[in-house]
Amino acid sequence: MRREFRLLPQLIRDVVPGDATRAAVVGAHADLVCRVLHTHHEGEDALLWPKLLDRGGEEALSSVPMMETQHRSIDRSLFEVSELLREWRSTGRGGEELADAFELLLSVLVAHMATEEKVVLPLAERHVTAAEWRGLGEHGMGAIAKKDLPLTFGMAMYEGDPEVIKAVLAHAPLPVRLFVPVIGRRRYAAHARRVHGTSRPARLGTLV
Repeated sequence: MRREFRLLPQLIRDVVPGDATRAAVVGAHADLVCRVLHTHHEGEDALLWPKLLDRGGEEALSSVPMMETQHRSIDRSLFEVSELLREWRSTGRGGEELADAFELLLSVLVAHMATEEKVVLPLAERHVTAAEWRGLGEHGMGAIAKKDLPLTFGMAMYEGDPEVIKAVLAHAPLPVRLFVPVIGRRRYAAHARRVHGTSRPARLGTLV
């Protein structure tokens, strides 16, 4: 998410105003990553925050409300982006305003993810079972259209930790474990060529 949202503002600005064909390609990508983000946060709101508040004591009471406030801020930015994106995808006009909106979304998202990794993940490790954590992932997969799952998995695999990817797949049926990594890599490479102009877009560590 950090990588794709960081690349989006310039992708949008690079579209020639009025080029609806190119705007449709970049816009479809923007819509996908926005939907993945929304699904992820929806799962946390429904499945993670209540458990942490119930089990995590004072530490959870001091951190979870902050995360919920950040989610509301991100939701407002996502709503604004979605409104602007709808028009831009069909006309190619209004790209500068849309790029600015994505930069605002990126700023609140990066701050949220940093806090989540520093505060929430250690809390979840202590108070959420492995089965419950898998349920959070299953919620995300269930909410994403099946046709988009290999692509979103390939998007994560592009620079994801191989051990984490392996752990995510460990409880999947054998055909999924065997074929999704292969299909995912191919889908993302093809998708990246259409969207970024290369099958190997800039990785997060190279972006400023």
